[in-house]
Amino acid sequence: MASPLMISVAGVRGIVGDSLTPPVLARFAAAFGGALESGPVVIGRDARTSGPMVRDAVIAGLLAAGRDVVDLGLATTPTTQLAVEHLRAAGGVILTASHNPAPWNALKFLSSRGDFLGPAEGGAVRERFEADRDLWRPWDRIGRTRAESGALEWHLERVLGLEFLDLAAIRRRALRVVVDGCASVGGIAVPALLERLGAGVVRLDCEPDGAFTRELEPLPQHLGALGARVREAHADFGVALDPDADRAAFVDASGEPLGEEYTVALGTRVVLSRRRGPVVTNLSTSRMLDFVCNEASVPLHRTPVGEAHVVAGLRATGAVAGGEGNGGMILPAAHYGRDGLVAVALVAQQMSGGGTLREHAARLPKLAMIKDKLARPDEPWERLSVRLRGAFEGWTVDAADGLRFARDEEWVHVRASGTEPVVRVIAEAPRGERARALVETARRALAA
Repeated sequence: MASPLMISVAGVRGIVGDSLTPPVLARFAAAFGGALESGPVVIGRDARTSGPMVRDAVIAGLLAAGRDVVDLGLATTPTTQLAVEHLRAAGGVILTASHNPAPWNALKFLSSRGDFLGPAEGGAVRERFEADRDLWRPWDRIGRTRAESGALEWHLERVLGLEFLDLAAIRRRALRVVVDGCASVGGIAVPALLERLGAGVVRLDCEPDGAFTRELEPLPQHLGALGARVREAHADFGVALDPDADRAAFVDASGEPLGEEYTVALGTRVVLSRRRGPVVTNLSTSRMLDFVCNEASVPLHRTPVGEAHVVAGLRATGAVAGGEGNGGMILPAAHYGRDGLVAVALVAQQMSGGGTLREHAARLPKLAMIKDKLARPDEPWERLSVRLRGAFEGWTVDAADGLRFARDEEWVHVRASGTEPVVRVIAEAPRGERARALVETARRALAA
């Protein structure tokens, strides 16, 4: 039996050759293309080995739906987002399954503003796909394709022009940085940025051939090779990307990972030192960001998990910074999307005034976070939620996205993933054993 498609606010994901086949790809692309206003559709892809086939099927679907296509080739997710904006395109499609394993691929749909579709827009695409009517145009109304090679340059110019960066100071620091490109597009884009910032770059898995050598999420347990290379190269720090480079995680000069939750906290601190304003993040992001916002006397707003939700919150509040604790920094002054290049530039700015990356991280509160997941139970969510509420009776409850329970300096968030067939359980507390106990309490309630 074929595995199911994962259709959510994040797009549509599946296993190539199983649930994600050429007919499915073409039909979803046509359903998306038919819902747009006039103008071309931009596509970019990560370096997965299935990428060329997926690209061809998606282009076929868009052309057959009457859309012109601008093909960026290999491009990071934020580069593709910026290209939609730069070209004033009708929308865009990013071909990446992000942190999912190599057999997976995905279509992520972008609006004409270059950000991800919201629930209503994404729902309309799904309805067109499922209806499978009026998707195709006759032979004399099909679209055309052209290649575009300038998108990375537009991205670099946008980042280097940010008011939060003192380029002269960063270049004087002459940083030495190891980049783990995850054998994908970040291995092209991030070294190019760092070299323009005057850094010496040591490359690790920066050949974009999709030959992944580690687990794809830039979690501490996956960054041993990066840490070893940082020590060997006597680098100031290392940075690891995911396959589409919208997430970044850092290791210090001793090769020890900070943890991906530090990315948004460190980046936001740089932004708030120059411009005060609201900050937006999701319900699963560390309370380190609360500390950063309290320090600057600015409000922090939390949304459901998912970039589209955070971006909607950023726009609604006029926020100056935000993102998700998985290493996804969002800086509206650059664009409304998670951006590994922006994260790297802000960390370089943080270090331009002196000090080590570990010293800067140590100025944030030391908290313990446990991120766990388990197979989705067969029971309805309504029944599971009753047991969870009972297990955390007396705690403050937020039901905007699954259930998030908070009390004092502790919290635990339980929600169904939109990108994998799992339930995620994330907890944070001042001590590791307490965070683990919160996860176990939630697990027992789910399994009862």
